[in-house]
Amino acid sequence: MNIAAFFIRRPVTTTLIMLAILFFGMVGYRLLPVSDLPNVDFPTLQVSVNLPGASPETMASSVATPLERQFSTIAGLDSMTSTNALGITQITLQFNLSRDIDAAAQDVQAMITKASRQLPDLPSPPSYQKVNPADSPILYLVMTSPTLPLSVVNDYADTFIAPRISMISGVAQVQVFGSQKFAVRIQLDPRALATRGIGIDEAANAVRTGNVNLPTGTLWGPSQTVTLQANGQLLAAEAYRPLIVAYRNGSPVRLQEIGRVINSVENDKTANWYNQVPAIVLAIQRQPGTNTVQVVDSIKKLLPGFQAQMPAGINLTTLYDRSVSIRASVNDVKFTLFLSLCLVVLVIFLFLRSLSSTIIPSMVLPFSIIGTFSAMYLLGFNLDNLSLMALTLCVGFVVDDAIVMLENIVRHIEHGEGILEASLNGSKEIGFTIISMTLSLVAVFIPVLFMGGIIGRLLNEFAVTIGIAILVSGFVSLTLTPMLCSRFLRPAHEEHYHRIYEVSEQFFKRMIQAYERSLKLALQHRRAVLAFSALIFVVTIVLFVVIPKGFLPSEDMGQIFGITEAAQGISFDSMKEHQLKVAAVVSQDPNVASFMSGVGPVGPFVGTNTGRVMLRLKPRAERRLSADEVIQELRPKLAQIPGVRVFLQNPPPIRIGGSLSKSQYQFTLQSPNTEELFAVAPVLEANL
Repeated sequence: MNIAAFFIRRPVTTTLIMLAILFFGMVGYRLLPVSDLPNVDFPTLQVSVNLPGASPETMASSVATPLERQFSTIAGLDSMTSTNALGITQITLQFNLSRDIDAAAQDVQAMITKASRQLPDLPSPPSYQKVNPADSPILYLVMTSPTLPLSVVNDYADTFIAPRISMISGVAQVQVFGSQKFAVRIQLDPRALATRGIGIDEAANAVRTGNVNLPTGTLWGPSQTVTLQANGQLLAAEAYRPLIVAYRNGSPVRLQEIGRVINSVENDKTANWYNQVPAIVLAIQRQPGTNTVQVVDSIKKLLPGFQAQMPAGINLTTLYDRSVSIRASVNDVKFTLFLSLCLVVLVIFLFLRSLSSTIIPSMVLPFSIIGTFSAMYLLGFNLDNLSLMALTLCVGFVVDDAIVMLENIVRHIEHGEGILEASLNGSKEIGFTIISMTLSLVAVFIPVLFMGGIIGRLLNEFAVTIGIAILVSGFVSLTLTPMLCSRFLRPAHEEHYHRIYEVSEQFFKRMIQAYERSLKLALQHRRAVLAFSALIFVVTIVLFVVIPKGFLPSEDMGQIFGITEAAQGISFDSMKEHQLKVAAVVSQDPNVASFMSGVGPVGPFVGTNTGRVMLRLKPRAERRLSADEVIQELRPKLAQIPGVRVFLQNPPPIRIGGSLSKSQYQFTLQSPNTEELFAVAPVLEANL
């Protein structure tokens, strides 16, 4: 049976099939999402509970413990980490890769409802989000204003921009760093209260009753209905000051007589700076399993509309964009793929030394690569570094089948057969061999498909992509290659050889003679050859043992993230001073383009003695140091700042854990006795 005979005798059909492969491959390529690595994020959910005023010990015992007891019964839960601080509890639930995150979210909601009877009286029920707290935000947006107060800027960030971005598919949450919500602060004077015999509860009730916004009612007439509106809500400090708190000796005691009423912000124990200028920073995190570039592109489409609808005094700037480094790395791999294609075609031409003989096997390359894109789209793959690396590696594989088919047909032509007859006979002889070669190459990558865990998920796309490319090349070699041979090859006596052919022919003859002499020499000294081979084998094993090993190599994404930490119990003002000193050191580094700095609890940072810095580095061509080298240069400078420690790290491409750490490696101590943990932790740190 000759599979290629049908395609040789029907060149129009073969051409249409190849054009269809080319067309659908190009369509698939345009629709493929771009990413740095395949989507391998663990399904992660974060549960947040607020109880203002409760100590961390109270939050752990009365809030975290009942919830953890229920969460531990959920199937597929790999790890559960809870963080308790003043008035807040955050529980991070990380499920195994086989769990669907939507189904896991339903189970978490059910467990929250079940545990609600054991929880104290909370101001709001527990909430959860599909987000990995350890995963770095994919986009930082900065809002500053030289004229408007930050409370006004915060209103636009919190009520206008953040909700609309949160509605975009793939966005997990939008964190507002340095939130400055407008609020009126009333600072009562204890001596003034005692002198007039007024309690704090009386002042609180007076404020509560004097600031109401309740429905008034409706007037029903014979022909018209009127809704009454009486807004008694107070919006500024000036409106609160005349409030009557009580009557003493027949005279009213107003709020301004027993304390200070000022316009302020809801939380004055948080601050954020952009290049040492007070700012509001929006940190946008994606949902696990979503494509970074698609999410960022969707957000960027809204930015011009945001800027047009905000006052001219508010500046909206992009501090960091994760998709820029992803596109740059993918473009580098695309160039490598194109270069490898050119080199393979050049090598074929150097050895075949015929333009027609070079074009025929070279046609397999574009059809195999482009045809793979359509299958990748149908399988839901990304155009990432691993899939493009698979296509780059298979360039040498896919052309082998076509060369074998071409050489066998040429052999029949050299024996005197006609072009069509040689194509039919040569393809019939070699058809089964090409099928066996194709399937054997694909079989090499089958074990990768059965690998488990995050490594298996990473390499699954790699193995499938390279397998599809090899199968497409086998099909093209059995169809297009013999058809082109039957139309474009010529007998040897009709070929016109040029000067390059004659020169190269002498070179190849000498190369064959040299190989023949070396082969005879090796056969004459078999023991020496075996000993040399054994030595290479031993050296290979030694090098494998001593070579450094790791999960993924460090990648320069143009971003450095850092956590600052001061002593427990430090005041907010003192923490601000330390943070500004850190910012001053960072701002002097020539490799830093811009940076964000902040203090105060926000997102995964629940401690009052911690801060954060995010450095955006200059493009790689404009700086002399890589991201890791910049960190090594900054560490001794930052270590000279007294009272604060700075932990800088180059964010890895993949975050495996669900908790944010201050370094690449961390140890976890567990004990039912909290005092024992506090006693042992310094000992472990000293021994490390």
